[in-house]
Amino acid sequence: MPPDPVTLAFDTSAAHCAAALLVRGRIVAARDEAMATGQAERLVAMLEEVLAEAGLGWGQVERIGVGTGPGNFTGVRIAVAAARGLSLGLAVPAVGVTRLAALAEGLPRPLAVVEDARRGEIYLQEMPGSAARLTTVEGCGLGPVALVGSAAEAMAAVTGGAVIQPAMPLCEAIARIAARSEPGARPAPFYLRGADAAPPSDPPPVILPDPALP
Repeated sequence: MPPDPVTLAFDTSAAHCAAALLVRGRIVAARDEAMATGQAERLVAMLEEVLAEAGLGWGQVERIGVGTGPGNFTGVRIAVAAARGLSLGLAVPAVGVTRLAALAEGLPRPLAVVEDARRGEIYLQEMPGSAARLTTVEGCGLGPVALVGSAAEAMAAVTGGAVIQPAMPLCEAIARIAARSEPGARPAPFYLRGADAAPPSDPPPVILPDPALP
């Protein structure tokens, strides 16, 4: 594998469908379309458009990068399933990149990535040196550190930290991280909260024997 593999990256973890193509260290094509639904139908066509804009085909892709969340439960699964399928079909590695790592790409440390998780909660990861966690603005115990992410302003109002902007678009960050990362296990959804859906609580129906059978 070359030191700067041709990397096709994409993300559907939020209300968007986004893709970027990194060729020898430079983003040569990118798309980012807002959409609440329909990512499953749009994603592959978008990837083909990005490749066509760069004058490349599927056979020239050397690595897949995919956003693994946290984010929309269904959206994360769409992107991860696509990445696994493309990795298998193209015989190239796929690298999962969390949304939190992508938001921090290219920014100075120390830094806290703070994303709105709704329900009064946040996704928080302090960098360097901490694992991502689900918490609240009031209960996180964070000091006045630099903040990036959709909940950065709310956090700054409590901690006095400075709000900074991402250094680059999300899919560009995913592509750059994936290109330099050592491929490992297959990408998997990165969830800090369980799915909203729960199994039914009613007992299963009782199947009675058929008296006509011996």
